[in-house]
Amino acid sequence: MRFKTKAVHLGQEKDPAYGATIPPIYLSSTYTHENLGKHKGYEYCRSGNPTRASLEGLIAGLEQADYGLAFASGMAAAQSIFSLLDDKSHVILSQDVYGGTYRLVSQLLPSQGIECSLVDTTDITAIMGAIKNNTKLILIETPTNPLLKIMDIKAIKKAVGSKILLVVDNTFATPYYQTPLKDGADIVFHSSTKYLSGHSDVVGGLVVVNDKEIYEKLKFIQNTTGAVPSPFDCYLTIRGIKTLPLRMEAHSSNAQMIADYLKQNPKSEIVYYPGYSGIVSFRIKGGLAQSKKFLESLKLFSLAESLGGVESLASLPAKMTHATFSQEQRNTLGITENLIRLSVGIEDIKDLISDIKQALSRAS
Repeated sequence: MRFKTKAVHLGQEKDPAYGATIPPIYLSSTYTHENLGKHKGYEYCRSGNPTRASLEGLIAGLEQADYGLAFASGMAAAQSIFSLLDDKSHVILSQDVYGGTYRLVSQLLPSQGIECSLVDTTDITAIMGAIKNNTKLILIETPTNPLLKIMDIKAIKKAVGSKILLVVDNTFATPYYQTPLKDGADIVFHSSTKYLSGHSDVVGGLVVVNDKEIYEKLKFIQNTTGAVPSPFDCYLTIRGIKTLPLRMEAHSSNAQMIADYLKQNPKSEIVYYPGYSGIVSFRIKGGLAQSKKFLESLKLFSLAESLGGVESLASLPAKMTHATFSQEQRNTLGITENLIRLSVGIEDIKDLISDIKQALSRAS
């Protein structure tokens, strides 16, 4: 099956009891055993649930992976991945990584004896120079958040070898545009809150791997910590994924036209857009005052954190998603107070550009 067909059909076996085309949501927290030591595949909802299993099979199929796991959030997925490491391990992260990931590694993991380095992971030489004897994991975003830098996954894995786990956050690209396991990544994870769910009404995280040993360890962590989504959240994510290909094409088409518009608009200094997905970042001429006026003047774009929903959102990373970074770090990374990130939705492009145009006019 091709991607669009997989998105609709994987993990959606017809209900054997009543023939329901859409499988029911299994809300039960526990399962009755036929007799001692014999059950029908499920014992307790934290350990396993049919609706969650459908979602896990679906994301594995879309990412061309052998195994999938669902978590309560993208950060729960990330924490579970870091839990694979021994204390005194060293990890490398993309330097303009999502602020929540940075908060995790800078404020929580050190208490667990894990050390972190922020590196420009577009530069293989910089990665190799940052590797220590105890480096166990490299986590990259591609595209990055919010500057949308692109990493060469295959080249990074070839350079670092098999002893260091390469983890890819595939939230921005989604498996519709990128399947990192095929390029050598060891673990791929998503905040399924974003494009996969696509409607800003559910929080979740997903992980896919090919290595059975890593899968078994992550499944143990998932069950032991209870970092699992509810069956209803799994259902909402499955429902969202059914339209993922259509939405990503609409997001990308709109984002490309907005990037083109901003590029020629004299009130915009520089535009960041990788040519796919729905995130466009740009620097407005001026500083914080102009950014604030632009964001306050938008009518269709909501001023909000998160991204990837059908509706358009706008944010100021320096004051919102990346406020965890110090001002010195933000300045070094280019996450300045005039850098605005747009999550472009699927509305009519003429309406979106008109909204941006009037907001830029007011901001200037």
